[in-house]
Amino acid sequence: QVQLLESGGGLVQAGGSLRLSCAASGNIFSINAMGWYRQALGNERELVAILTSGGSTNYVDFVKGRFTISRDNAKNTVYLQMNSLKPEDTAVYYCYAAGIAGPPGYKYLEVWGQGTLVTVSS
Repeated sequence: QVQLLESGGGLVQAGGSLRLSCAASGNIFSINAMGWYRQALGNERELVAILTSGGSTNYVDFVKGRFTISRDNAKNTVYLQMNSLKPEDTAVYYCYAAGIAGPPGYKYLEVWGQGTLVTVSS
């Protein structure tokens, strides 16, 4: 079984910074992509940033230039450095990973973290 453990959320004033971390553990053969989604109250979950094992990144427009995603492949850990935070960044941030679980047996894996709350005050 594969699990994602997130940390780093909290309360910060507008213009401040936070760094989220997400570590994957369990029966992992390989992770192809790790990233972050967020869900604000009353809204659907949306992509924030994603990073592939090959190093390709994809950011949603509203965080470009403010957020940076990075990954430690050896530790199966992904980070999200969030700078210049705005009140509209307030949401629960979820870590996501996709890859292959095993052995024994190999199967496609998609897993979500439990979420970490980020609150940005004005």
